[in-house]
Amino acid sequence: MLFERKGDWLLLKIPFQWEGLSIEAFFSQILLASKKQIHLSKMGKKVQVNNQNVPWNTLLKQEDILKIKLFQQEPNDIIPTYMDLSILYEDDFLLVVNKSDGIDTHPHSPEDASALLNGVAYHLLMNGEERQLKHIHRLDRDTTGCILFAKHDLVANMLDYMLRERKIKRTYIALVQGFLSQKKGTINKPIGKDRHHSSRRRISETGQNAITHFKRMNRLPNQGLTLISCTLDTGRTHQIRVHLSSIHHPLAGDTLYGGQPIFHRQALHAVKIQFIHPISGEEITVFAPPMDSPPIFPDDDWEELLK
Repeated sequence: MLFERKGDWLLLKIPFQWEGLSIEAFFSQILLASKKQIHLSKMGKKVQVNNQNVPWNTLLKQEDILKIKLFQQEPNDIIPTYMDLSILYEDDFLLVVNKSDGIDTHPHSPEDASALLNGVAYHLLMNGEERQLKHIHRLDRDTTGCILFAKHDLVANMLDYMLRERKIKRTYIALVQGFLSQKKGTINKPIGKDRHHSSRRRISETGQNAITHFKRMNRLPNQGLTLISCTLDTGRTHQIRVHLSSIHHPLAGDTLYGGQPIFHRQALHAVKIQFIHPISGEEITVFAPPMDSPPIFPDDDWEELLK
């Protein structure tokens, strides 16, 4: 998509494949805008074609310039909190953060100011941006690595759709107990809540569908561990932790699911995220080096290892 930012406005040049769409159809079908977002854009006169305010049933033509007022300041209810963040990628629309352990992805109440979302809100404010910030996915409190955030509601809608359609690929590395004999495999077992433990999940025939793919990368004989990589077709709570425990190779450090307490947390790290940028169409690949001190994972070239 050919685009340009001018102040508060996003300028999109209409290609031939979108010719004949009305403005409203473009917003609902291409930008995946909700009815509420379309209504607010209409009422706020936030959309122009070739610098003119036109009816929303106007049909777009190739080479038209569609202007959307996307970058204006938008107050939100996220309490900004200073944090020493590791920003891996950022542009006008989204950013990727390398999450450390011991922090939640999002606050659990309006008064909570200790989550990563609060830190990202502070980061944006320091850059003169107050946005309707949203996390697109989450990681457990003690799982580290890539988390994707959208800076605008429209972009969040597009990324949410991509996540549902498995068009955002996340790769994890993990250290599991014992020597994993399989070079690669797939765990397809439904996951549900554990009635006897509020924070645990378990394999359950009545649970939600859950699919995890894994690949053995290296064995650590001195520690009795195996280094693996994992990708997910679904995103259930504690999915990797539950699935690996179910095949008798729990994550090292994951005492909730049978791992030995050899680390201060479960040895799970979201090392890579890949997706097509919803506005530019560019393929984005972001690597997140593990940041643990003392180190949990081997000091490897993860970009090269995961190609």
